[in-house]
Amino acid sequence: MKILVIEDEANITQVIRLYLEQAGYTVLAVSDGIAGIELHAREHPDLVVLDLMLPILDGMEVCRRIRTWADTPILMLTARQGEDDRIAGLEAGADDYLVKPFSPRELVSRVKAILRRSNSHPSGNPAESQPAREEQAVSSSNPDEELHFGGLVINLPSRRVTANGKQVTLTVKEFDLLVALASAPDRVFTRESLLNQVWGYSYLGDGRTVDVHIGTLRKKLEAAPGMPHHIQTVWGVGYKFVPAPATSSQHA
Repeated sequence: MKILVIEDEANITQVIRLYLEQAGYTVLAVSDGIAGIELHAREHPDLVVLDLMLPILDGMEVCRRIRTWADTPILMLTARQGEDDRIAGLEAGADDYLVKPFSPRELVSRVKAILRRSNSHPSGNPAESQPAREEQAVSSSNPDEELHFGGLVINLPSRRVTANGKQVTLTVKEFDLLVALASAPDRVFTRESLLNQVWGYSYLGDGRTVDVHIGTLRKKLEAAPGMPHHIQTVWGVGYKFVPAPATSSQHA
């Protein structure tokens, strides 16, 4: 499998290359955003390791541009400690992030976990590549199964979601989060359990990855007029899916 590393610090690139190649991956590396986009278009890597702070074109914009034509998993690297930057990266389309300095072994673990949840074939047009990846992401679903909660309909085999008759476009992780929660109504999930179930790795100390994806999922579902607040926060614990919320005041 091919990993594209877009990182302008040569010593970091060298360490990432060493550890990923030892893990059996083929590594392609470039040092600026424009070159990264061009190489992605040519090589169709299975995953991108993307630095946030890049010359010419920053990592946030690289992420956005890749997302216009491909759903390649993206692991973002950032030296910024600010929470806002990490959240912005996830909202731009990154699947996960690591804060520098990071453990190379942890990076390899994250890469393996992300790829386990993704299709191993090269990404291309999202409309063509996403169904294959998404079908694999929830492999345990009954092919005839559909979940109904009032105006919310979740079709598992097609990975299609409608809210009051309007189709809701979700990312792979957003759909998997929704299915995890909706398949066990009223059950409270911790961030640790959602990371393990949806991202495929154990809790590593930062639940903001889950929080951000829950936030974007809520916004998309509740954009439909009259759609109740199905996904609710259980303070100090995690999240739960309420099948029939009585009022919007239940939402936290």
